[in-house]
Amino acid sequence: MAYFWRIRHSHQKDTSGGEISPVQYVGRTPNSGSELVLSEDEKSDNEDKEETELGVMEDQRSIILHLISQLKLGMDLTKVVLPTFILEKRSLLEMYADFMAHPDLLLAITAGATPEERVICFVEYYLTAFHEGRKGALAKKPYNPIIGETFHCSWEVPKDRVKPKRTAPRSPAGCHEHPMADDPSNSYKLRFVAEQVSHHPPISCFYCECKEKRLCVNTHVWTKSKFMGMSVGVSMIGEGVLRLLEHGEEYVFTLPSAYARSILTIPWVELGGKVSINCAKTGYSATVIFHTKPFYGGKVHRVTAEVKHNPTNTIVCKAHGEWNGTLEFTYSNGETKVIDTTTLPVYPKKIRPLEKQGPMESRNLWREVTRYLRLGDIDAATEQKRHLEEKQRVEERKRENLRTPWKPKYFIQEGDGWVYFNPLWKAH
Repeated sequence: MAYFWRIRHSHQKDTSGGEISPVQYVGRTPNSGSELVLSEDEKSDNEDKEETELGVMEDQRSIILHLISQLKLGMDLTKVVLPTFILEKRSLLEMYADFMAHPDLLLAITAGATPEERVICFVEYYLTAFHEGRKGALAKKPYNPIIGETFHCSWEVPKDRVKPKRTAPRSPAGCHEHPMADDPSNSYKLRFVAEQVSHHPPISCFYCECKEKRLCVNTHVWTKSKFMGMSVGVSMIGEGVLRLLEHGEEYVFTLPSAYARSILTIPWVELGGKVSINCAKTGYSATVIFHTKPFYGGKVHRVTAEVKHNPTNTIVCKAHGEWNGTLEFTYSNGETKVIDTTTLPVYPKKIRPLEKQGPMESRNLWREVTRYLRLGDIDAATEQKRHLEEKQRVEERKRENLRTPWKPKYFIQEGDGWVYFNPLWKAH
């Protein structure tokens, strides 16, 4: 049966007097039950997600060697069952949320006075978005989301921290602070929802919005992994669109590939490939290149970028540095700006406690796998993971037998892409 979804606007209240978020309160039609997600239940996330910086242990190395012996170069790893000890204790859907760890930079884009300032602001934000998505230097793999899995969170950003372009971050050097808003009325609210909408191929969607700034991002990503000898490459197929409704601008962007290197010793992650950012309305575009380390010598984690006004063929900004270190921007008027990603203030996610999460929300769904991984009980974690994946396979076979396609909760397929069911550009 197809589900029809409706939204309740933010001025409506629940029975306890809490405000209902337009992004996070979704109800099905009355005869199909309902789901209530209250942003007022969210609390600052204080989970420590740093991964233990250990290399591959001897018994684990033998397991990986056995696995490698069965693989061929270029082989698609989508359906290969990987050992549980390489898992990262968070879902891929939550990892996408961690790309939003600097929401002040994202919200500042719309404050740009000109199209040129706004596209440069977006490139500055884009280049600083990836380092917080990697927790520690050790390469570990997030959980593959189960079809129907969702992840909800939000951020509160003090209004005085949302600065226009070329205003240097105010955090002192070496201070990786966690800014908090004392009064919610003095902050912007950025809300995020992600959902796994397909199993084959594995497609994840995420959407975030700030109503006050009239800004939203809609993204769909299909991950495809392949074996490369002593490395594993993950292509991020798909695209995102940043919409600035106040300016009527849409910025279409792609994502880099990721590589897990040295998988037999101390695995580490690097990003690679050319990505693009384009705004058809203004004629501005950007090319960002994530450089993989040369076989001999060379630096790791290098990135370069160039922002161009296509109608006049003018380069308005260049950038270079490390995506997880220092980035230097040079503008067309000769000004320069340096951003140190390691000292940028990180805004903790606000997320509801496990007891208030639904059964298909990421942390609740994977809670037993996470618990056993924290205890170091790999066998029990493997069994819990196997149980979840087998349940997914059984339900998939049922749908195939009944010829009933999967119906996502929050996203609708449009052509080759997926769009949030009640996006800001349609609601306003």
